[in-house]
Amino acid sequence: MGRVVAVALVLGCVLAGPAFATLEPGAAAPDFTAQAAVGGKEFTFSLAAALKKGPVVLYFFPKAFTAGCTAEAHEFAKAADRFAASGATLIGMSADDIATLHKFSTQECSARFPVAADPDLKIIRAYDAALVRAGSASVADRISYVIAPRGRIVYAYADRNPDKHVENTLTAVTELKAKGNK
Repeated sequence: MGRVVAVALVLGCVLAGPAFATLEPGAAAPDFTAQAAVGGKEFTFSLAAALKKGPVVLYFFPKAFTAGCTAEAHEFAKAADRFAASGATLIGMSADDIATLHKFSTQECSARFPVAADPDLKIIRAYDAALVRAGSASVADRISYVIAPRGRIVYAYADRNPDKHVENTLTAVTELKAKGNK
């Protein structure tokens, strides 16, 4: 019964309407390290290290294995080669624990990109990506950021509907590449 209530709560939040990112383009991206998994293998993801290789697409999602988050992960997995061709590192993040994300990275992300765990919402809050309901937050909102190698947000997209996150961030990464990834 508890799992059904939790899923209903998350789905209700996801379908409740548009989200609003508060980190604007030009803002410094908060640096972080987090436990992540790709293809079921755990590692420590470092934003600073990833930015040395090029831009980073950091997308926040509410809950692994829910309908919208699964659909979004599938779309990001399909586009992973296009992000890589543009020189971008792709990473998803949620408040799920790392054990859940081990499975999600294999089953839903098709081992194409990592997902990071932030169960205490420290990073999620730093990116103003916490979904606040009834005065508290327990999951991330659906927000995608493109971070330039210099550590600045160059694009932010907030919408609880997962449909445009891949398309919009890929366009932003392509435009950033055309400008020299600055």
